[in-house]
Amino acid sequence: MNTGIAAFDNTLQSTIQWLNDILDRIDLRDRQEAYQVMRVVLQLLRDHLPVEQAAALGAQLPMLIRGFYYEGWHPHGKPIKDRKKECFLAGLGQALRGTSEKRLEEMARVVFEVLAKHVSSGEINSIKLSLPHELRDLWAEGTHTHWL
Repeated sequence: MNTGIAAFDNTLQSTIQWLNDILDRIDLRDRQEAYQVMRVVLQLLRDHLPVEQAAALGAQLPMLIRGFYYEGWHPHGKPIKDRKKECFLAGLGQALRGTSEKRLEEMARVVFEVLAKHVSSGEINSIKLSLPHELRDLWAEGTHTHWL
């Protein structure tokens, strides 16, 4: 689709690339399901980050992804208090009902891999350093912060 507005066309193309990257790494039905997984994982990540870190990440996202990343965000009281891996996966499971915990963890890992592919290594390092150790475990080995 060509909108005739370069910023719109570029963000649409970038978003589709992110969705295709997710589909290349995990067995999902289609881009719609990849979008749902990416949206929920990014919003959960956002809520587990300090406000400044969440905003720094948002600044590096393509415009369309940035829109659903911030959708419904209320920065007061962030990061959420319970930042355990189980809490993160429970939030994902609540949004993606009927998905096994193992599959939820795989989904989170895949979205984090795609995020690490498209966002600067410095930003990924900052994100990981601001998360509790058990949430860092959801990031693939070697995604920029090999010294952690």
